[in-house]
Amino acid sequence: MSVRPEEIDRGYGHPPASERADKHVPLLNIANVLTIARIVLVPLFVLALFAGGGHDTRWRVAAAAIFGLAAITDRFDGQLARKYGLVTDFGKLADPIADKALIGSALIALSILGDLPWWITLVICGREVGITLLRLVVVRRGVIPAGRGGKLKTLVQSVAIALLLLPLSGAYETAGMWLMYLAVALTVVTGLDYVGQAVRLWVAGGRARGESRS
Repeated sequence: MSVRPEEIDRGYGHPPASERADKHVPLLNIANVLTIARIVLVPLFVLALFAGGGHDTRWRVAAAAIFGLAAITDRFDGQLARKYGLVTDFGKLADPIADKALIGSALIALSILGDLPWWITLVICGREVGITLLRLVVVRRGVIPAGRGGKLKTLVQSVAIALLLLPLSGAYETAGMWLMYLAVALTVVTGLDYVGQAVRLWVAGGRARGESRS
């Protein structure tokens, strides 16, 4: 799997004053260009991964390189958006979509190729879909800020996927799977944390509304 809701406003919780004050950020800025590039790289990554039957050494290396490049754009588009006040409504929507498309396509493809158990893919993808829906449910009562756990989860997922994409064997392949198990654990733990935050936000929002009416 980098507001991201983790991710609602590029996952950065409360943006600095410079971002909040600038209401006329151009749509075509470097942060959004990088986000669009990541979306474009997703189908190219999938094509490279399945080329040559899905286990051709050269194509697997190419797929891993494309995945790594896309993952790097995820880090830099967020940093640029924060630093230069380039947060836009398009970026808030497209950034998490690009992240989930990249991680989700990699997990599903690896499972189809038999390189990753399906239960891992279902747990991680199910968590992302569930948290996204949860955010939509509570969005009127507040935004759940991205936490360090969510960012760590995404980093571990990306490294684990990169190792599994490469045509490695022995200790390296084992390391990739153990990292993936760690990613699953972080996925579950951070998911439960978001559920807890959503419940507290919902209850607090309900109390605030009740007090405003009284």
